[in-house]
Amino acid sequence: MKHFKFIFILLGLSNVLAQQPDPPGQVNSGEKAVNEAYLFAHMTHKDYGRLYYSVSKDGLHWQNLNEGERVFDNYQGHPDIVKGPKGNYYIAGNTSDSSPDINIWSSDDLITWEKHAIYTPDLTATPGYENALQRIGAPKLFYDKASSQFIMTWHTPHKEGTKEDPERYWASQRTLFVLSDDLKEFKGPPKMLFDWNIGTIDVIIRKVDSSYYAIIKDETYPTLYWPTGKTIRIARANSLLGPYSLPQEPVSPNFREAPSLIPSPTGEVWYLYYEQYPGVSYGLSIADNLNGPWYQASGYTFFSDWDKYSLPEKVRHGSMITISGKEYDTLVNEFGISLETKGEK
Repeated sequence: MKHFKFIFILLGLSNVLAQQPDPPGQVNSGEKAVNEAYLFAHMTHKDYGRLYYSVSKDGLHWQNLNEGERVFDNYQGHPDIVKGPKGNYYIAGNTSDSSPDINIWSSDDLITWEKHAIYTPDLTATPGYENALQRIGAPKLFYDKASSQFIMTWHTPHKEGTKEDPERYWASQRTLFVLSDDLKEFKGPPKMLFDWNIGTIDVIIRKVDSSYYAIIKDETYPTLYWPTGKTIRIARANSLLGPYSLPQEPVSPNFREAPSLIPSPTGEVWYLYYEQYPGVSYGLSIADNLNGPWYQASGYTFFSDWDKYSLPEKVRHGSMITISGKEYDTLVNEFGISLETKGEK
């Protein structure tokens, strides 16, 4: 009997000791963070396509603003925010995938948004993509300091789904882009960003040192013959417009989308979030280099002491950006912050 008790004690200790270490990239007590705070602009499961805010000080634990209510009623789309060269912010969206227009708003403080421009791309003018359907999915923005211009990306399909093969609509999605100096005037017709024949959606572009990274959702359906389907993958290039390498091995499991990338408070580690759709949970992969390797942090375990990150309930995808401590305080003072921080169980 004593022998069995000893085994149970060892098993209990093993469970305690087996917990995943806390994510790297956090500041030690008394140290100053390189990245002071974060904003998550997102939609919710109940109110898809509208604008909500959550904030974080550590990039891991997120809290609702505005009592979980909308922060800007006029916005519709998949929220994506970028900071421009003069310190102001821009957000892009569209009322639906079938709408011909992309709407862009600007803000000095992330609180009051004003209409900045409406862009209506001629999708049929895209070279090599003359059969594009009138669909504009999830417009996203990136400002490239090296070339002093914005790039706006979105996904557009070229095949309708059928009763026998509804998935071909999604597999036919290709990422298009257009360049602009000011997000008012746009240069030429839309073009395809990648030269590989892979369905892609939800593409965000980031630059680290001298390399550009396109973080994508592989939109082919997962099978034994395409095991990377519906995962988050990363491609690399030496210039903004590529050519981009073939995407790396998946960063996420299957059936994940809408990647959001933020640097840790120390600036030495990357946190890559993605949604397990539709609104099931959020995943977090961590690396100290965008070329990997990546590992997945523990979350949504039903044991709070095991969860290494947490998000408000029912959040859906959007974009995460770094903000200053002053901007964090301004947002909290304006909208109020939820006292609880918990992940959806």
